[in-house]
Amino acid sequence: MLKRIFIFLPGLFVVCFSANAQSPGAIIDVQHYTFSIQLTDADNVINGQADVSVKFLKKAQSFKIDLVKKNSSGKGMLVGMVTEDKQELKFKQDSDAININATAEVGSEHTYHIVYQGVPVDGLIISTNKFGHRTFFGDNWPNRAHNWLPCVDEPADKATVDFIITTPDHYQVIANGSMVSETPLPDNQKITHWKETAPLPTKVMVIGVADFAVDHTGDVKNIPVYTYVFPENKDVGFNSYAVAKEILAYYIDKVGPYAYEKLANVQSKTIFGGMENASCIFYFENSVGDKGIEELMAHEIAHQWFGDAASEKNFSHLWLSEGFATYMTNVYLEHKYGIDTLKKREITDRKTVLDFEKSRKTAVVDTTVHANYMVLLNANSYQKGGWILHMLRRKLGDTAYWKGIRSYYAKYENGNANTNDLRTELEKASGQNLEQFFKQWLYSPGTPHLNITYLYNKVKNTVDLTITQKQAALFNFPLEISVGGEVHTVTIKDKATHVQFAVKQASAPLVIDPNVNLLADFEVKEQIQ
Repeated sequence: MLKRIFIFLPGLFVVCFSANAQSPGAIIDVQHYTFSIQLTDADNVINGQADVSVKFLKKAQSFKIDLVKKNSSGKGMLVGMVTEDKQELKFKQDSDAININATAEVGSEHTYHIVYQGVPVDGLIISTNKFGHRTFFGDNWPNRAHNWLPCVDEPADKATVDFIITTPDHYQVIANGSMVSETPLPDNQKITHWKETAPLPTKVMVIGVADFAVDHTGDVKNIPVYTYVFPENKDVGFNSYAVAKEILAYYIDKVGPYAYEKLANVQSKTIFGGMENASCIFYFENSVGDKGIEELMAHEIAHQWFGDAASEKNFSHLWLSEGFATYMTNVYLEHKYGIDTLKKREITDRKTVLDFEKSRKTAVVDTTVHANYMVLLNANSYQKGGWILHMLRRKLGDTAYWKGIRSYYAKYENGNANTNDLRTELEKASGQNLEQFFKQWLYSPGTPHLNITYLYNKVKNTVDLTITQKQAALFNFPLEISVGGEVHTVTIKDKATHVQFAVKQASAPLVIDPNVNLLADFEVKEQIQ
């Protein structure tokens, strides 16, 4: 997703997949959810029934399902019953989970039926849009789904899902996957059934319920593309969101097959600038007609590959989602508008990274955050992650880089990966050892800060340069230097590096990193004889 501030600045019959990426100590692996939820215009109470199909990874006497309990404010969920094969089970609900007493053997599969109701504390945003009309939007990232859905609320546990939503009949309902049916009910009600057959993490498992104007924008390689906007924004919204087809086609060609049954782009009440819910992306409500809509859509659509289909194993590897979406946006815009656009965006992103480093100096793979994952929505995960991919592309060359990226996606589509999994695929594709690169750029904090002094020798027609790394931990990297239009590449690995280049004339123009290929801070000074 994009934090909204970024927009203003410049993701029955059951098909089962095995992700093999459960969190350490996990007792269950959810295979499938069916959520049957009733929404009304009378109040904000949701009446829910959840069928949760699980496979036991360990022999167990009990297990837990995440769900926020009703609290003193009156918000939260109360569980009325838990059953298996219509037999009631004992359970205890604490503040954040349902503890269910159930005996199970390793490898056995069971389906549990949970009946619950309440007013969501978070996760399902029930409010009014800017036109005063009532709306309901799932907004689960990072682990807010269990405010309204009984689930295992972490990215490593992916499952297929059905949403069966009962609403007043004036609403349209959008959700993950394909629509199975839309059936009228008495008393001006209807029931809408959506089914997603690809496994999803709960962070991108949602519904959207509102009065929508809907447009079938067209198909991209047999993938239908839809626009859902508020009726008052119909004309500008249909036009504004139409660029999605072009973006989708580019990513399919560049990375690999699209994992889902459709792509819906939805005007919504998400708290983010955009939220990459799988196959139904939610955008903030003023995105319609916004001048940054193309780059916003490019970012969120990229997440369908990176973050949704190929998901991080845990949030310390969030850059595999946000860094990829950031760089894929830059690459798409490079494809459409040229290399200068890429350079300008990388320069802007570099400044953002260097500014962020002044206030928070942590590694991109950040293992210091264990609860409030919102703090990971920062320049390390986005712009620095994107910059690392840019440097990898330049280091490996386009052929090997994109071969590695396509291989990574093909291997981890519908599963989970960590940073070393990406490294393995890139090493296979390139034949290069990337251990040092990944260690210094991803597992260590900071960036190179370079002091560069140069002196022209008018007698010898040479220029002497001294490149000094000012930071304590030394980096190893190639530095491009243009002298008189000729680009030289210098390997920097020591505290101080001295080089000399011949020049055709005294005071030949000198440019550091002319092609914008290095994430570093440069302080350049000329010495006078």
